[in-house]
Amino acid sequence: MSATSGVSAPRPPAVRRRFLMAGGGTGGHVIPAIAVARELTARGHEVFFIGTERGMESRLVPDAGFEMHRIEIGGLNRVGAARKLATLARLPFVTASCMKFAAEAEAVFSMGGYVAGPPVIAALLLRRPVVVMEPNAIPGFTNRRIARFVARAAVNFPDTARFFPRGRTEVTGMPVREEFFRIRPHPRGETLRLLVTGGSQGSRSLNRALMQAWAVFRHRGTRIRIVHQTGAAEFESVRDAFAQAGIEGEVVPFIRDMPAAFDSADVVVCRSGAGTVSELSAAGKPSVLVPFPFAADDHQTRNAEAMANAGAARMVTDAEFNGERLARLLDEMFPALERMGEAARRLARPGAAARAADMLEEVAAART
Repeated sequence: MSATSGVSAPRPPAVRRRFLMAGGGTGGHVIPAIAVARELTARGHEVFFIGTERGMESRLVPDAGFEMHRIEIGGLNRVGAARKLATLARLPFVTASCMKFAAEAEAVFSMGGYVAGPPVIAALLLRRPVVVMEPNAIPGFTNRRIARFVARAAVNFPDTARFFPRGRTEVTGMPVREEFFRIRPHPRGETLRLLVTGGSQGSRSLNRALMQAWAVFRHRGTRIRIVHQTGAAEFESVRDAFAQAGIEGEVVPFIRDMPAAFDSADVVVCRSGAGTVSELSAAGKPSVLVPFPFAADDHQTRNAEAMANAGAARMVTDAEFNGERLARLLDEMFPALERMGEAARRLARPGAAARAADMLEEVAAART
């Protein structure tokens, strides 16, 4: 996922408050929390984070200029019995260590994930209001366990509201950089412009399928231009093979300006993490979604299904994805690209970070 959404103009708060941000591990948990933190800071509040040393938050949070307190905790979902038992044994002690931090906060914001467990439990024990943001179609383990206790829930998909208390849930979407919302539809040319990205680390499955697809495109005489982000591990091998493929385009290890890459594409082939599908919606881009099969609770499949059901994407499983399947999907999609782009944009929800900040201010004021 990419960095933050736009931040509102600074304004002095009626009351200066202190908020705790919980959640980490992946960029999908950390980056939206930073977006909300920046919104709160712009309003004059104080914000601090709790995270782990090995998660993405250990780098991203200090780089963003925020205070972070570190804890040591592991996951409970999709882990072995030994690791689960070790985590359960540590959980009371880590939660106790979070009590002093939760006591400092007037409200707590959680993106879920195993890192959020101890600070959120501490906050609930101290009767501090908790606002959660659930980015996926199916809530993660932590958010499912605390759902009935939350003060407010901000969700990315309308169907996700059923997991949280009625009257406390709002469909806000996910914080997405403003550059994605500024992307406008382009006239479709005779050459299909395809962007392929398996995320910053790349995807072996996507890389293999695209290498198979080159020969199919040549055989069919498909007019196509491909920009393919491979990740660092397979960049050289894919680049060298692509140079011999006779296909227009470029292969790169990493794309720094992803909004510009989206803007130049007619179709995006990618995984279906919450941040990615939010960016596709904001940009109004049709997509071929290949869910990562080992994602916790298979949430990427649920995200892809939500996009496909809205008419914004085509979904194919990782096991079934290959060059021939991709070529057939693109043939089917080509006449419908404009309609699919419009369907994707209808799912976009700007202002998610600002609305989450509103919720935190509201529950903190109500508690006072």
